[in-house]
Amino acid sequence: MNKGLNVHSEIGALKKMCVHRPGMDLVNMKAEDFDRVWIHDAFYLDYAQKEHDQFTDLLRGAGAEVVYMEELLAETFDKVEGTRAEFMTKFMGESGISNAALRQAVVEKLDSIKDNKEFVLAAMGGLYVRDLEIPKVGGSLASMDGEELKADDMVLFPMPASYFSRDPLAVVGKGATMNRMYWNQRNREVIFYETVLRNHPDYAGSPIWYDHNSEWHIEGGDILNINAKTLAIGISERTQTAAIDELAKNMFWGSDEAEIENIYAIKIPHGYAYMHLDTVCTQVDRDKFTVYPGIYQTLRAYRLTKGDSEGEVHIEELEGTLQHILELATGMDHITMIECGGGDPIEASREQWNDGSNTLAVAPGKVCVYERNVVTNDALYKAGVELLVAPSEELSRGRGGPRCMTMPFWREEI
Repeated sequence: MNKGLNVHSEIGALKKMCVHRPGMDLVNMKAEDFDRVWIHDAFYLDYAQKEHDQFTDLLRGAGAEVVYMEELLAETFDKVEGTRAEFMTKFMGESGISNAALRQAVVEKLDSIKDNKEFVLAAMGGLYVRDLEIPKVGGSLASMDGEELKADDMVLFPMPASYFSRDPLAVVGKGATMNRMYWNQRNREVIFYETVLRNHPDYAGSPIWYDHNSEWHIEGGDILNINAKTLAIGISERTQTAAIDELAKNMFWGSDEAEIENIYAIKIPHGYAYMHLDTVCTQVDRDKFTVYPGIYQTLRAYRLTKGDSEGEVHIEELEGTLQHILELATGMDHITMIECGGGDPIEASREQWNDGSNTLAVAPGKVCVYERNVVTNDALYKAGVELLVAPSEELSRGRGGPRCMTMPFWREEI
C-alpha cells in the first residue's frame, strides 16, 4: 500500500485517490437556500450515490485504490488522541455561527455523536433548529436579532459541494496545498483534509505548500501537475494572482522538499462554466490535452521562476497560443489540442457546461469521462484516447467532472 503523497504529473498511472461519497450534505437544504450553501440544483441522492459508486468502481478496475475522506478523518480521530477536539475548534471557527446559544447547541449535538464516522458525516450534513436542543428565551426560541426561530431554520450549513474533493487541496509532489476557498461557505472543507494530512499516520509530516488561512484565495481545480518540476495554475475567478505569487515563493524559497522550478500561470475567463483551469483544459496523454476553445480569445500566460534575491519570484509574460505554451511547459515538440464539442461552437458550449473538458487520466492515454458528453468523447476516441465512461445524470448537476471529484494521492512516475 502506498503511504504518503506522490503526484508529479496529471497522467501517471493512478494508484491512490481520495474522494468523498455524497450523502446528506448533498440534499439537506431547501431550494431557496441553494445560493447560501453553494449548490444550484436539487439532487436525487440515491442515484447520485449509485453513480458515484459506479465511478469509483471504474477507477478501481483501472488499478487505483480509492480512499474516502470521511473514513480517513474518522481513522485519524480513532488513532490520534486530541485530533477530534482540535478539529471541532477549527470547524466551529469556520461555521459562521455567531449566536452563542446556537453555537453551543451545535457543539453539544455533534459532541454527543460517539462514532467518529457518523460525527464526520453529521458535521458535513448540516443542522437545523429542529435537530438541536436550544434554550428558550422568554418562552420562545429567539435568534440574535430577536426574531423567533422556526424549526426549519438552518443553523449549521451543509456542505453539498464537498464531493468535489479537488478544490480544498492540491497534491503537488510529496506535499499539498491547503487552499483558501473563494466561497467562505466552502472553507470548512479544507479543515477535513488538513486534519488528515497533519495527523493521520499514513500522511503526517507531508509538507504543506500553502496555508488556507492566507489572505488570498486559490482552489485545487486551478492547479495542474505538468511534471515534477512544473505546475500550470489557472488565473480564474477563484484563484488570485497574489495567491499564485505566494505559492511560488513557498515552492521556490520556503522548503528544500519542494521540487517545482517553473509555474505557468494561465488566465481563463470568469464565469460559472469556467470555474477552474481544469474545467477548460486537462491533460489526457503525454502530448495531448483536451481544451474548451472559448478560452483562446482571452488567453494570457506568464512563467514564474525563482529570482536572484531571497524570496524573489521572476515573472515573464509569454506570447503565443495555448498550444505553444503547453509545449513550453511539457517540453514536447508538439501538443495535440482535442477541442471540447469537436470544435463545433454549439456542441462545445453545451458540453463545456457539463464538463466535457474535465477529464481524469488514470494512465497516459486512458481517461475517465462523463458519458453525456458524446461529441467530445468521440473526438477523444478518434484521437486514440482510451475512455472509461462514467454515468453522470445526477453528478453533473454540481457543475464538476471526473477530475473535480477526485484528489490523487499517488501516481506512478512517467
